[in-house]
Amino acid sequence: MERTPIPVLTMPTAPYEDQRPTGGGGLRRPTGLFESQRNYLPNFVQSLLSSIDLRDRQGCTMVVGSDGRYFSRTAIEIVVQMAAANGIGRLVIGQNGILSTPAVSCIIRKIKAAGGIILTASHSPGGPGGEFGVKFEVANGGPAPDMVSDKIYQISKTLEEYAICPDLRVDLSRLGRQEFDLENKFKPFRVEIVDSVDIYLNLLRSIFDFNAIRNFLTGPNQIKIRIDAMNGVMGPYVRRILCDELGAPANSAINCIPLEDFGGQPPDPNLTYATALLEAMRGGEYGFGAAFDADGDRYMILGQNGFFVNASDSLAIIAANLSCIPYFCQMGVRGFGRSMPTSTALDKVAKVMKIPVYETPTGWRYFSNLMDSGRCSLCGEESFGTGSDHLREKDGLWAVLVWLSILAARKQSVEEIVRDHWAKFGRHYYCRFDYEALEPRTAYFIMRDLEALITDKSFSHQQFAVGNNIYSVERTDSFEYIDPVDGSVTKRQGLRIVFSDASRLIFRMSASSHVRATLRIYAESYEKDPSQHNKEPQAVLSPLIAIALKISQIHERTGRKGPTVIT
Repeated sequence: MERTPIPVLTMPTAPYEDQRPTGGGGLRRPTGLFESQRNYLPNFVQSLLSSIDLRDRQGCTMVVGSDGRYFSRTAIEIVVQMAAANGIGRLVIGQNGILSTPAVSCIIRKIKAAGGIILTASHSPGGPGGEFGVKFEVANGGPAPDMVSDKIYQISKTLEEYAICPDLRVDLSRLGRQEFDLENKFKPFRVEIVDSVDIYLNLLRSIFDFNAIRNFLTGPNQIKIRIDAMNGVMGPYVRRILCDELGAPANSAINCIPLEDFGGQPPDPNLTYATALLEAMRGGEYGFGAAFDADGDRYMILGQNGFFVNASDSLAIIAANLSCIPYFCQMGVRGFGRSMPTSTALDKVAKVMKIPVYETPTGWRYFSNLMDSGRCSLCGEESFGTGSDHLREKDGLWAVLVWLSILAARKQSVEEIVRDHWAKFGRHYYCRFDYEALEPRTAYFIMRDLEALITDKSFSHQQFAVGNNIYSVERTDSFEYIDPVDGSVTKRQGLRIVFSDASRLIFRMSASSHVRATLRIYAESYEKDPSQHNKEPQAVLSPLIAIALKISQIHERTGRKGPTVIT
């Protein structure tokens, strides 16, 4: 019996003015906005699909995944229906809609897809009262560059219609191929439901010595580990890779069932929100702990007794120990990259290794360009994102396997490795202070006035006395990046104050949200003397923070008494 072709409909709509991607082709908004505003999601999906040239779009393959948050299944259905109507030939989707961001990047590169759509709001809360997001990955498996984001936005402002096949239904639970005949289409539209872990796992097998890690986790001198998936997408990956493949006991993994609201907690791997892991590690039973965010691209490392490894130190320690990873022994190391707010700990390692460092704006898309051109092998950001040129996305589980490889090779504890690193390279005391949910205009004027203050000639070489400390300003700027690959210029990426002792203060507005603003203050102070390496970061950095609060007047202008989150 012949199947009746599924109708392709063109639906009228009206444009929204607020659908500018916030970087990397991503749109993140309160979930209620996607649910309540008519055609809000279809509008953005249509703008995204229309940004792909028609000749590249017709018959192409794209990858679709989600972190499992509330509204994901509804959104996947809409994405599938619209992809079919817009001429996409094949979609590859993770089983039950689940794919981590690194897995999406991996699959795009493996099957040479035209791009991918990830339904995630990263570490933001889930549930009906949380946030939802749509992120566009391009053909290299990385976030969309700024020119693509700009194109999506320009299309969104004049959109009058979108194409959809509302009668098309896909079974996300059934592995394998599903085909659909569409009206006025010569070839059937195909959907392939794939195992969420398989392809990504095969890539990791080619990077690491799994036998060495397995022996470390199961041998006579085995280490006990505790891994918190924070009820995000990483649960299936942790169980399959760390437990089934590498032999860690099943009870090593906690919060491994993806939940629509992530169990009521923000899926943000830091000391503020990963409290269950922190308490478990403080008990001393476990030698290694890690947590992941909702979509699996960020991570946090803890050692025995809750010893915390900040993200900037983690990046530098990984760089100094790449010889423990077979992939780098085979491929070599061409360069390092870090976002400007990330501490300069990586630079110290690079100098010893005689490897160039690229300082970029925040956003993984800047690293993608460097990696595509063969300039960069390892890169990272202070926001717990680290990755290498095996993908074009930051990769939380990859970073955890790097750490386990280093621990297995060096036969030291996390704390011993970190302290040895400080003894050799010096310690970079570092903190980030987040002022979240600010009124956007207030945050904008704080940054505007601060820029005018620090870039004035009278500010240069100014001295600040705080207690027994005297800080002399050496240079200031509004960070500007010139891409060494294509010469593109990205301006106004944060305000920097560098002092004569190499201490730094950085002020930056986060572009991850729409309704409210986040203003971040970063403080860094370098200490070479090992006898001074046992202090609390906030105590060491308090004079710098006092300077930051004085010149920004952030408490007076916002009515806040302190930051929302300190990392």
